[in-house]
Amino acid sequence: GLLSACSSTQKITSSARTATEQLLITESVMRSLPKQRDMPFPIPRGSAIKLDVTGISPDKDIVKGIVAGWLGLHGYAVQDDNASHRINIVVNSLGTELATTFFGIPPIQASLIPISLPELAFYKAENQTGYTRFHFDIFELPSGRFLASSSPFLADTFYNAYTVLFLFTFNKTDLISPPRMGTFRQLTK
Repeated sequence: GLLSACSSTQKITSSARTATEQLLITESVMRSLPKQRDMPFPIPRGSAIKLDVTGISPDKDIVKGIVAGWLGLHGYAVQDDNASHRINIVVNSLGTELATTFFGIPPIQASLIPISLPELAFYKAENQTGYTRFHFDIFELPSGRFLASSSPFLADTFYNAYTVLFLFTFNKTDLISPPRMGTFRQLTK
């Protein structure tokens, strides 16, 4: 009777990336860009800039969108036509890493007897990190003359989930508004 305990399964996501992974990536990109307005930049403020992005990550377009907003905030116009400068955003790294530490009994699925045993974790830690690293190559248009390369923009974010003694779960994160799984919240606004 003890081994025939109830178990439940939880499907984390139906999308290509979980909401937590998406936040880890986007917040690391936003944190990598400097906040100060009087930064040294080889393009006069108010100039029209064309943006291109290169990199091996399928998520690199989010970098282009965030950089476009950041440039607009600092007084530049991002447009493809009549641009005086082109910035190539070279994405060196963009993604998440996951490390798991587990002490307990892993889930067991019997093949002869249809009995399954859920994971029983005395201690489990899932540490997920979002990491961003990119730089700018800046060119003058229409000549295509190379002006400068920026220093790398880099940042990381984290979301750590813990389980202790089978049932007690908690997390630590530096995300601004992380998703909450398995809670019964009612939004009243």
